[in-house]
Amino acid sequence: MGKKAGQFRTYEDAGASPAVIPHSAVEDIYALIVGCVLLTLGLALLKAAGLVTGGIAGIALLISYLVPLPAGLLFTLINIPFFAFAWRAMGRGFMMKTIAVNAGIALLSIAMRASLSITVASPAFAALVGGTVIGMGILALARHGAGVGGTGVITLWLHKRHGINAGLSQIAFDIVILGISLSVIDARALAWSALSAAAVSGILIAWHRPGRYTGF
Repeated sequence: MGKKAGQFRTYEDAGASPAVIPHSAVEDIYALIVGCVLLTLGLALLKAAGLVTGGIAGIALLISYLVPLPAGLLFTLINIPFFAFAWRAMGRGFMMKTIAVNAGIALLSIAMRASLSITVASPAFAALVGGTVIGMGILALARHGAGVGGTGVITLWLHKRHGINAGLSQIAFDIVILGISLSVIDARALAWSALSAAAVSGILIAWHRPGRYTGF
C-alpha cells in the first residue's frame, strides 16, 4: 500500500542518498563555541570532584592537581605539540579550528574560575555528567571539522583514514592515562574517573559512526 500524500518518507524509501550540505561559517563558529563551553564545564565538574578522565582532558586534570593552573589552560598548553600532527594528518583547516578551540577553552577556563564556584557532593554524579558533557563537546567539534587536540586528533584521524570507531580507540588511550593517574589520585577516585572516561567514549561510540552523519 502506498504512502499518503504528505506522509514522511525516508531516503531509503525514496531510493536516494541524502545530499551533503556543508555547514556555513556561522554554523561552524557557533558549534565551536558550544563545544568549548561544554568541554570547559565538564572539566570544571570533574576538577571539583577531584577526578580525572581520559584523553588530553585527563592529562590536563592530572597535572592541575600538581600545579596551581586551571585545567583548561593546561589543556591548551599540553596540546601545542599536537598542532603539527593535526595539520599533517587532518589538514590546515582542521588545525586552525583546533587551535581556535584550544584558545577558547583556555580563556573560558580562566573566566569560569573567576565567575563560577562548583561544589560536588556526589563523585558519581560529577563523573557521569562531567564525562557526558565533555563527550558532547567533542562530538560538536568533530561534526564541524575541529578537535580538542592530543589523543582526540589521533582518534579522529584513525576514524577518517581507517574507519576505526573514535570511541573504541579513545578507550585504549584512556586505559593508559587512567593507569598513570593512580600515582596522583586514590583507587576510589580512579574508579569514578573510569566512569567519566566511559561516559566520554560512550557518546563517541553511539554517535560518531561512518555513514550516520556527514563530516569526519
